[in-house]
Amino acid sequence: MMNPTMLFKMKGMWDRFTANHPKFPLFLKAAQQKGIQEGTILAVSITTPSGEKLETNLRVTADDMQLFEELKKLQ
Repeated sequence: MMNPTMLFKMKGMWDRFTANHPKFPLFLKAAQQKGIQEGTILAVSITTPSGEKLETNLRVTADDMQLFEELKKLQ
């Protein structure tokens, strides 16, 4: 079980993050509405300030879906 003080701290950090990056929560909401389900492929791309690009992807598993459901409960 997570410490309630830590939850409040993380909530404040999330609020600042979403204020700085308002399109990201909208993206997550749209993805959720489309339905992330087992078999969905999530891809991530990062470009460093020097231009180096890192990319990866993963196929969502049943275990991942359990994690996502637990994370939703924290909202």
